[in-house]
Parts: sequence; C-alpha cells; structure tokens
Amino acid sequence: MSRPPFPPFSRETAIAKIRAAEDGWNGRDPAKVAQAYTPDSRWRNRSEFPVGRAEIEAFLTRKWAKELEYRLIKELWAFTENRIAVRFAYEWHDADGNWFRSYGNENWEFDAEGYMAVRHASINDVPISEEERKFRWPQGRRPDDHPGLSDLGL
Repeated sequence: MSRPPFPPFSRETAIAKIRAAEDGWNGRDPAKVAQAYTPDSRWRNRSEFPVGRAEIEAFLTRKWAKELEYRLIKELWAFTENRIAVRFAYEWHDADGNWFRSYGNENWEFDAEGYMAVRHASINDVPISEEERKFRWPQGRRPDDHPGLSDLGL
C-alpha cells in the first residue's frame, strides 16, 4: 500500500498532503490516523517521543480524551523533496469547560510511499474564552469554505 501524494512534493501536492493530515486528525480516530505513519515512525510532540504506530495510536487516544471538541487547521510553511513544514492551530476545551487555542509548528519527513517517517511538533497552549473561538464548524472535517489560518489572522 501507499499514501499519495508522494515525494518529491510540489506546492500543490504538499498542500494536498497537509489537508489530508488535517482531515484525518479532525476525524479523531487514533487507529486510522496512526496508519498514515511508517511502522517505525519517530515523533517528538511536546515532551513525548512516541515511536511506531502502536505508541502513536496510544498517544492520540490520550490526547483526544483530554482535548475535547478538538478542531484543527494546518497550513503550509515550506517544503522540499520529501519534507514539509507546517504551522497549525487547534481549539479544544478540557473537562472543566476551559477553552484553549494551541499553536504550533511541525516538521515532517516522508518515505517514498508517502508515509510520514518523522514528525517533530512544537506546541503552545493559550487560554481563550468561549467567545474568542474561531473554529466553530461541526465536529469533523473543516468545511472547504472555512477560512484558513492566514485568513483568520492567526
């Protein structure tokens, strides 16, 4: 099996790869999302360092149990042959109803079959009020006509 688009990336295929990742994460299915990574994929996500699909799935299961009503937007920053740099923001609330917007950057490296082999993420959480939320689409995939990060001034 493979996961198109494949490296080497063009601007258009990098954007398509990013949107596919965004759609997957907004679906919040840890088992399905983990399949986008190589079996031995290496991550750095905040202070956690999952390796392999099983650890990635466990990480995502914990993440989405804590980060409720999660909605994510990703945007291209830069790309080369098999690497993509992404900036992102997502909104979520905790079990007490406190809202946050999490901002970050990711560096991705892909194998020849289009699976992500390396993911480095740096993320900061900012408390926001419910009124400050900008990501208000129904849970799941971001609608095509919803503004992106640059359009929202983020």
